[in-house]
Amino acid sequence: MAVSDIGIDLGTSSVLVYVRGKGVVLKEPSVVAYDNDTNEILAVGEDARNMIGRTPGNISAVHPLRRGVISDYTITEKMLRHFIQKAIGRRTLKRPKVCIGVPGGATQVEKNAVWQAALEAGARDVTVIDEPIAAALGSGIDISRACGNMIVDIGAGSTDIAVISLSDTVVGKSISTAGDSFDEAVLGFLQKEHELLIGSRTAEEVKIKVGGVYQRLDVVSVDVQGRDLRTGFPKTVNVTSEDLLQVFESRAQKILDAVHDVLENTPPELSADIATRGILLTGGGSLLYGMDTLIEETTGIQTITVDDPLSAVAIGTGRYEEFMLSKE
Repeated sequence: MAVSDIGIDLGTSSVLVYVRGKGVVLKEPSVVAYDNDTNEILAVGEDARNMIGRTPGNISAVHPLRRGVISDYTITEKMLRHFIQKAIGRRTLKRPKVCIGVPGGATQVEKNAVWQAALEAGARDVTVIDEPIAAALGSGIDISRACGNMIVDIGAGSTDIAVISLSDTVVGKSISTAGDSFDEAVLGFLQKEHELLIGSRTAEEVKIKVGGVYQRLDVVSVDVQGRDLRTGFPKTVNVTSEDLLQVFESRAQKILDAVHDVLENTPPELSADIATRGILLTGGGSLLYGMDTLIEETTGIQTITVDDPLSAVAIGTGRYEEFMLSKE
């Protein structure tokens, strides 16, 4: 059985694997559960995510990535090996060629760590590319043209903003304010205003259900269960979209400021292209209510969330080698 080349979106919160000819075949949380005493891996992906906040003292469930780059090399290598084998099948003998996307702001040392981890995880050849390039390819943009395309990729651990022309980034910026930052804002709000302690999974669910960065036509709300910090007993509070709109304002502003910085440093000719073609939003954070509207209203430039923002980087990494061959 021949192995198709694969592309991997190695995200802070989730890993997506694209197999040529099949599309995105795997999407699982980038979480690993292991025994602290023996270092034995107990679960990877969704099974490990279900253990977060529910494990005994000798078991840890962790995200081995921070801001899309490796924070725990050994665990990342084991996680990659698990996902690669799961995507292509354990019976396959031939090792795959792998292309992996990393944040645009990753250092060469961080890129080398990803490259080495993928090799040790079973790849026969590894290419590491910037996520904005991958997101543009995955969104169907012909990045080889001498034309400015602006991508705002809002992941879990980082927001990458890039103006791309002639297959490369002309102006780019990466900031740590992203999806996880809004989760942290939910946690902080509930602790400060309601003295309620919740877990990271609950915070993400609240963000998705009622969070937003732009005024909704109708206020929505959700009941949130957690532990009362004063009594230690279970407690339920109601959180509205209006509450979180105010809480999210400062985080959203940091993304807007970064978009403004990139636009300000973009050459005039490419700025004209962007004004005509618009700004493309990708990544899970782009689905936060009102993000596209807020950026469009602030910049005056049409802002469009791509059709499949969660998979754009994975699809782009899978298409990258084919794109490079077409240029030769």
